[in-house]
Amino acid sequence: MKMSCKGGILLPKAYRDLVTNRKAYHDYHILETYEAGIALAGTEVKSIREGKANLKDSFARVENGEIFIYNMHVSPYEKGNIFNKDPLRPRKLLMHKREIMRLYGLVKEKGLTLIPLKLYVNERGKIKVELALAKGKTLYDKREDIKRRDAQREVEKAFREYQKGF
Repeated sequence: MKMSCKGGILLPKAYRDLVTNRKAYHDYHILETYEAGIALAGTEVKSIREGKANLKDSFARVENGEIFIYNMHVSPYEKGNIFNKDPLRPRKLLMHKREIMRLYGLVKEKGLTLIPLKLYVNERGKIKVELALAKGKTLYDKREDIKRRDAQREVEKAFREYQKGF
């Protein structure tokens, strides 16, 4: 099991994912993923480290050569009082200009969407966003995925029962 060290405390690698957007995999075909930094206030960082954020309906948009994430809900930090920010405010994502322009071209030309998949802490203790270039699924695609998953589950179940016989 891989371990990471933060402030002298060893944490298993599994604890590094803070928030995930599981609904994104159900609603979108994920084509490419990118890592981006995120500009946060101090109380927002503390709240996210406690896992009090939600990416469910969030999306990213390129505006004036910068990327912003919208509808990402970060609950106010309990001990933050006057320093807390608006929970749904747009937050700036930090990427190289070259990457931003490439994403802008793909989103405009092909009708793709930028969706945040997860918030995590990297090796240096910084909070990062995994951003995906995605294409929306149709209802038919969603049904196909469910059928495929059910079939895979049945195969695994039959295989386990077959192995118990030996």
